[in-house]
Amino acid sequence: MSLLHLQVSSSSAVRSPPSLPYKYHTTVTNASSTHSSFPSSSKSSKSSSLAVASSSTKHQLNNGSSFRVRSSLDTVEPTVGQVTEVDKDTFWPIVKGAGDKTVVLDMYTQWCGPCKVMAPKYQELSEKYSDVVFLKLDCNQENKPLAKELGIRVVPTFKILKDNKVVKEVTGAKFDDLVVAIENVRSS
Repeated sequence: MSLLHLQVSSSSAVRSPPSLPYKYHTTVTNASSTHSSFPSSSKSSKSSSLAVASSSTKHQLNNGSSFRVRSSLDTVEPTVGQVTEVDKDTFWPIVKGAGDKTVVLDMYTQWCGPCKVMAPKYQELSEKYSDVVFLKLDCNQENKPLAKELGIRVVPTFKILKDNKVVKEVTGAKFDDLVVAIENVRSS
Protein backbone atom coordinates (compact mmCIF):
# COMPACT_ATOMS: atom_id res chain seq x y z
CA MET A 1 0.00 0.00 0.00
CA SER A 2 1.43 3.42 -0.95
CA LEU A 3 1.10 6.18 1.58
CA LEU A 4 0.81 9.82 0.71
CA HIS A 5 1.43 12.37 3.46
CA LEU A 6 -0.86 15.40 3.44
CA GLN A 7 -1.43 18.41 5.66
CA VAL A 8 -5.14 19.17 6.08
CA SER A 9 -6.07 22.51 7.60
CA SER A 10 -9.34 23.43 9.20
CA SER A 11 -10.41 24.95 5.86
CA SER A 12 -9.78 21.56 4.17
CA ALA A 13 -7.05 22.88 1.87
CA VAL A 14 -4.37 20.33 1.05
CA ARG A 15 -0.62 20.73 1.20
CA SER A 16 1.99 18.11 0.36
CA PRO A 17 5.65 17.76 1.15
CA PRO A 18 7.76 19.17 -1.70
CA SER A 19 9.86 16.02 -2.01
CA LEU A 20 7.24 13.81 -3.67
CA PRO A 21 8.69 12.40 -6.91
CA TYR A 22 5.43 12.71 -8.82
CA LYS A 23 2.45 14.97 -9.20
CA TYR A 24 -0.78 13.78 -7.70
CA HIS A 25 -4.32 14.99 -7.53
CA THR A 26 -6.35 15.02 -4.37
CA THR A 27 -9.99 15.60 -3.65
CA VAL A 28 -11.02 16.44 -0.12
CA THR A 29 -14.72 16.38 0.65
CA ASN A 30 -16.40 17.37 3.88
CA ALA A 31 -19.99 18.11 4.75
CA SER A 32 -19.82 21.71 3.54
CA SER A 33 -17.59 21.65 0.45
CA THR A 34 -15.30 19.81 -1.94
CA HIS A 35 -11.78 20.96 -2.79
CA SER A 36 -9.72 19.58 -5.67
CA SER A 37 -6.17 20.74 -6.03
CA PHE A 38 -2.63 19.97 -6.93
CA PRO A 39 -0.16 20.56 -4.10
CA SER A 40 -0.71 24.03 -2.73
CA SER A 41 0.99 26.17 -0.18
CA SER A 42 -2.01 27.26 1.86
CA LYS A 43 -1.18 27.87 5.50
CA SER A 44 -3.33 27.55 8.53
CA SER A 45 -2.72 27.87 12.24
CA LYS A 46 -4.85 24.77 12.89
CA SER A 47 -3.77 21.73 10.90
CA SER A 48 -3.71 17.98 11.28
CA SER A 49 -1.13 15.72 9.69
CA LEU A 50 -2.26 12.42 8.22
CA ALA A 51 -1.24 9.71 5.80
CA VAL A 52 -3.70 8.31 3.29
CA ALA A 53 -3.57 5.36 0.96
CA SER A 54 -3.71 5.99 -2.76
CA SER A 55 -7.45 5.40 -2.91
CA SER A 56 -10.60 6.91 -1.47
CA THR A 57 -10.39 7.02 2.32
CA LYS A 58 -12.71 8.53 4.92
CA HIS A 59 -11.05 10.25 7.89
CA GLN A 60 -12.20 11.94 11.06
CA LEU A 61 -10.41 14.88 12.68
CA ASN A 62 -10.04 15.40 16.42
CA ASN A 63 -12.82 18.01 16.34
CA GLY A 64 -15.31 15.38 15.11
CA SER A 65 -15.66 16.59 11.50
CA SER A 66 -15.05 13.98 8.83
CA PHE A 67 -13.87 14.17 5.24
CA ARG A 68 -12.96 11.87 2.36
CA VAL A 69 -9.60 12.01 0.58
CA ARG A 70 -9.00 10.54 -2.86
CA SER A 71 -5.56 10.53 -4.41
CA SER A 72 -4.32 9.31 -7.76
CA LEU A 73 -0.88 8.44 -9.11
CA ASP A 74 -2.07 8.64 -12.71
CA THR A 75 -0.01 11.74 -13.51
CA VAL A 76 3.63 10.99 -12.90
CA GLU A 77 6.65 13.20 -13.48
CA PRO A 78 9.91 11.42 -12.65
CA THR A 79 12.58 13.36 -10.80
CA VAL A 80 16.12 13.73 -12.10
CA GLY A 81 19.18 14.64 -10.06
CA GLN A 82 18.29 12.37 -7.15
CA VAL A 83 17.45 8.74 -6.39
CA THR A 84 13.74 8.02 -6.01
CA GLU A 85 12.54 5.06 -3.94
CA VAL A 86 9.83 3.11 -5.78
CA ASP A 87 7.63 0.14 -4.98
CA LYS A 88 5.49 -2.28 -6.93
CA ASP A 89 2.76 0.35 -7.31
CA THR A 90 4.86 3.36 -8.34
CA PHE A 91 7.58 1.80 -10.50
CA TRP A 92 5.79 1.43 -13.86
CA PRO A 93 3.94 4.79 -13.69
CA ILE A 94 7.27 6.56 -13.08
CA VAL A 95 9.00 4.61 -15.88
CA LYS A 96 6.16 5.48 -18.27
CA GLY A 97 6.34 9.11 -17.15
CA ALA A 98 10.05 9.18 -18.02
CA GLY A 99 9.17 8.98 -21.73
CA ASP A 100 12.35 8.69 -23.77
CA LYS A 101 14.69 9.34 -20.82
CA THR A 102 16.99 6.57 -19.66
CA VAL A 103 15.86 4.99 -16.37
CA VAL A 104 18.24 3.15 -14.04
CA LEU A 105 16.79 0.91 -11.33
CA ASP A 106 18.85 -0.25 -8.34
CA MET A 107 17.31 -3.46 -7.00
CA TYR A 108 18.63 -3.99 -3.46
CA THR A 109 17.81 -5.43 -0.05
CA GLN A 110 18.29 -3.93 3.42
CA TRP A 111 20.60 -6.74 4.54
CA CYS A 112 22.91 -6.74 1.49
CA GLY A 113 26.46 -5.52 2.24
CA PRO A 114 27.45 -4.82 -1.42
CA CYS A 115 24.15 -2.91 -1.85
CA LYS A 116 25.14 -0.62 1.03
CA VAL A 117 28.56 -0.02 -0.55
CA MET A 118 26.96 0.91 -3.90
CA ALA A 119 24.26 3.23 -2.45
CA PRO A 120 26.41 6.40 -2.08
CA LYS A 121 28.06 5.82 -5.48
CA TYR A 122 24.62 5.39 -7.05
CA GLN A 123 23.51 8.67 -5.44
CA GLU A 124 26.56 10.41 -6.97
CA LEU A 125 25.61 9.07 -10.41
CA SER A 126 22.11 10.51 -10.02
CA GLU A 127 23.62 13.93 -9.39
CA LYS A 128 26.04 13.59 -12.34
CA TYR A 129 23.52 12.56 -15.03
CA SER A 130 20.76 15.16 -15.14
CA ASP A 131 19.11 13.47 -18.14
CA VAL A 132 18.69 10.07 -16.44
CA VAL A 133 16.03 8.98 -13.93
CA PHE A 134 17.51 6.98 -11.02
CA LEU A 135 15.19 4.69 -9.06
CA LYS A 136 15.72 2.16 -6.29
CA LEU A 137 13.56 -0.79 -5.30
CA ASP A 138 13.81 -2.65 -2.00
CA CYS A 139 13.29 -6.29 -3.02
CA ASN A 140 11.37 -7.17 0.14
CA GLN A 141 8.27 -9.37 0.40
CA GLU A 142 5.96 -6.47 -0.48
CA ASN A 143 7.81 -5.81 -3.76
CA LYS A 144 8.48 -9.47 -4.59
CA PRO A 145 5.99 -9.56 -7.52
CA LEU A 146 7.80 -6.69 -9.29
CA ALA A 147 11.25 -8.16 -8.53
CA LYS A 148 10.08 -11.46 -10.02
CA GLU A 149 8.59 -9.71 -13.06
CA LEU A 150 11.93 -7.98 -13.67
CA GLY A 151 13.82 -11.26 -13.30
CA ILE A 152 16.06 -10.50 -10.33
CA ARG A 153 18.46 -13.30 -9.39
CA VAL A 154 21.05 -11.50 -7.24
CA VAL A 155 21.36 -8.21 -5.35
CA PRO A 156 22.38 -5.66 -6.20
CA THR A 157 21.03 -5.76 -9.72
CA PHE A 158 20.83 -2.63 -11.87
CA LYS A 159 18.27 -2.59 -14.68
CA ILE A 160 18.60 0.10 -17.33
CA LEU A 161 15.40 0.91 -19.20
CA LYS A 162 14.68 2.90 -22.33
CA ASP A 163 11.18 3.40 -23.75
CA ASN A 164 9.62 1.21 -21.00
CA LYS A 165 11.88 -1.77 -21.80
CA VAL A 166 14.87 -3.24 -19.98
CA VAL A 167 17.82 -2.83 -22.37
CA LYS A 168 20.81 -3.54 -20.07
CA GLU A 169 21.48 -5.27 -16.78
CA VAL A 170 24.44 -5.12 -14.41
CA THR A 171 24.55 -7.63 -11.57
CA GLY A 172 26.68 -7.27 -8.46
CA ALA A 173 28.52 -4.27 -7.05
CA LYS A 174 30.31 -3.47 -10.33
CA PHE A 175 30.37 0.32 -10.38
CA ASP A 176 32.57 0.69 -13.48
CA ASP A 177 30.35 -1.72 -15.45
CA LEU A 178 27.29 0.27 -14.37
CA VAL A 179 28.81 3.56 -15.59
CA VAL A 180 29.72 1.99 -18.97
CA ALA A 181 26.20 0.55 -19.34
CA ILE A 182 24.57 3.91 -18.54
CA GLU A 183 26.85 5.69 -21.03
CA ASN A 184 26.06 3.14 -23.75
CA VAL A 185 22.28 3.44 -23.29
CA ARG A 186 22.42 7.25 -23.12
CA SER A 187 24.34 7.45 -26.38
CA SER A 188 22.11 4.99 -28.27
